[in-house]
Amino acid sequence: MIISQSQIDAHNEKGLAAHRKRLEFLTSEIEGVEDIINKLIDFQIAIPSWALGSGGTRFGRFSGGGEPSCLEEKLEDIGLLHRLNRSSGAISLHIPWDIPRDPQAIKNLAADLGLRFDAMNSNTFQDQEGQALSYKFGSMQHVDKAVRRQAIEHNIEVINYGIELGSKSLTVWLADGSCFPGQLNFRRAFNNTLECLQEVYKALPDDWKMFVEYKAYEPNFYSTTVGDWGQSFLYASKLGDKAYTLVDLGHHLPNANIEQIVALLLSEGKLGGFHFNDSKYGDDDLTVGSIKPYQLFLIFNELVEGMDARGMNHATDLGWMIDASHNVKDPLEDLLQSVEAIKLAYAQALLVDTKALNEAQMSNDVAAAQEILQHAFRTDLRPLVAEARLRAGGALQPLQLFRDAKVRQQLIGKRGEKTVATGL
Repeated sequence: MIISQSQIDAHNEKGLAAHRKRLEFLTSEIEGVEDIINKLIDFQIAIPSWALGSGGTRFGRFSGGGEPSCLEEKLEDIGLLHRLNRSSGAISLHIPWDIPRDPQAIKNLAADLGLRFDAMNSNTFQDQEGQALSYKFGSMQHVDKAVRRQAIEHNIEVINYGIELGSKSLTVWLADGSCFPGQLNFRRAFNNTLECLQEVYKALPDDWKMFVEYKAYEPNFYSTTVGDWGQSFLYASKLGDKAYTLVDLGHHLPNANIEQIVALLLSEGKLGGFHFNDSKYGDDDLTVGSIKPYQLFLIFNELVEGMDARGMNHATDLGWMIDASHNVKDPLEDLLQSVEAIKLAYAQALLVDTKALNEAQMSNDVAAAQEILQHAFRTDLRPLVAEARLRAGGALQPLQLFRDAKVRQQLIGKRGEKTVATGL
């Protein structure tokens, strides 16, 4: 184990006095502190297996060294993150990048690291080695029934791997679409995709969920067959009670009101979960909270209010996962920053005086409503997030300890400079 509990304890001891001082100052003016801390402890964010290596651009990829080259090493990296922050207790696998050759051994390793298996992810946006038919012109939308059948069978294969590992959900993201006008019959593409999804849906165990992800553009730039939340909602509604819309924060056109989308999907009982990231222009896959932290807070404000109204459990009734690409940062450092940003936005949303906000809304007091939200957003709740981490056995400052312990250097020494994470 690269980071031991004794190292975490020693790190915490050095910063404990300063932490206690900040926490005491903060909590002297906040009611319900213990409830917020307990909810923060329970709240876990899944780490995708493909986020553990350096990403890239259309022009190149620059590895930082020490990347995990197999599923076992990916589990070890996420176990390390979870040991540091106690908030990364799940892994989301992408098939065929992460096919478990020995599912029971993989389950045992995950259990030893305190991890569970989150949503399984299928891949029909690439052609794999030895694949019989190409997805160049789509998968589930394809005009060739044989290609569509191949995509269906792949998704069912992914479900079967998930059953072996103890997962309870399948995420379907399709790159299907068109690059030029006239290339595609939109109605036929929609119906072909629906029929394929229905076949996959039939293979879901009774206690599973299907998440239908959407994306406005890329790799197709004229149309996307599941291009926005409305199209995903249509599919989920037609499929049945086990199908939901999945919201990726980067999969929208610029300046989309994601918080309103979230509120409406939640109201309809069709919000399945999230892929967290951030963006300046489009699907930039940047560190969560690095560009639009206020929007992230507003999204969580709608989530907390809406989930409470429906009697939902914040920690377990929706899927929470990071989906980002780390082109110039150490991937593990980036993931630590992203988890921290998510927990902070969640804490700020828990701080909102919902009663006062509702009264302001009902009396059309626009200025008061703004003040209530911005008061919560501008309150520095990092000490609360750190206290939750401390009580759960994590590090007060995970990123600092990661660097002090020279984790990346240790990984390079163990795995080498030239390793490449599978799927990248």
